[in-house]
Amino acid sequence: MIKGLNKVEVITIFVEDLAGTRAFYENVFGLEVVYADEASAVVRLENMMINILRIDRADTLVEPRAVAGAEAGARLLLTIAVEDANAVHEELKQHGVTILNGPIDRPWGRRTIAFADPAGNVWEAAQILPQTS
Repeated sequence: MIKGLNKVEVITIFVEDLAGTRAFYENVFGLEVVYADEASAVVRLENMMINILRIDRADTLVEPRAVAGAEAGARLLLTIAVEDANAVHEELKQHGVTILNGPIDRPWGRRTIAFADPAGNVWEAAQILPQTS
């Protein structure tokens, strides 16, 4: 076991439209930009940061692997815990966010809504459902 691999600090997402994706995280999530340059913008969540990086600058981070484009399909799913999935769903719709599915009650005890940012990165808002006997 390698010690110290237990805390995510930054998630880097690759995007074609830096300005549009940055605006999404500022306006929909209400996140503060803590760093920005011509190739990236970093926004802070409560417990981590998201680095929004132009896809043409991503290759050196993952080489020798190739950077997949948005047309390749979902590349990851990021889940956010919420108190009220239905309320979040309505707010996302009011912001014009692309809803992929939901709200759906899942067999593992969550009510979820999947949605995408402008670059096609998929997020899920998940509410813990009361346990039934």
